[in-house]
Amino acid sequence: MQGIKRRIVYVALYEAIAVACTTVGLAGLAHHDAGDAGLAAVLASATAIAWNLIYNTLFEAWEAKQARGGRSLARRIVHAVGFEGGLVLAIVPMFAWTLGTSLIDAFMLDIGLVVFFTLYSFAFNWAFDLVFGLPTAALGRAGAA
Repeated sequence: MQGIKRRIVYVALYEAIAVACTTVGLAGLAHHDAGDAGLAAVLASATAIAWNLIYNTLFEAWEAKQARGGRSLARRIVHAVGFEGGLVLAIVPMFAWTLGTSLIDAFMLDIGLVVFFTLYSFAFNWAFDLVFGLPTAALGRAGAA
């Protein structure tokens, strides 16, 4: 599966799992109201969807230019860390607003989520590639022909 169909399936699966995990985490583990936690999870998901489409488009454009195809452990780590790092810049202020907390408290809360989602992103991407195959950009120039 390639192109926009791949991206839509990827984002839908990734975010459905992410909303469930974030809602449970914020409501249960961080002791926030379930309604506020759900709102924060949905807003975070919408933000993540936009960032996901932008980031993966840019990442795959860079990846297509690389001499080596495939997705090594190092490339997967760079992908996961880069994605989560960019997302923190958008999510922290949104958490502060929806959860009625300071930016510092929202950042501290987000640290736990960043650790979880960095590992989740790494595992999800690997599993997604195993099930659906690598995108054309990751196959390298020989595999793309």
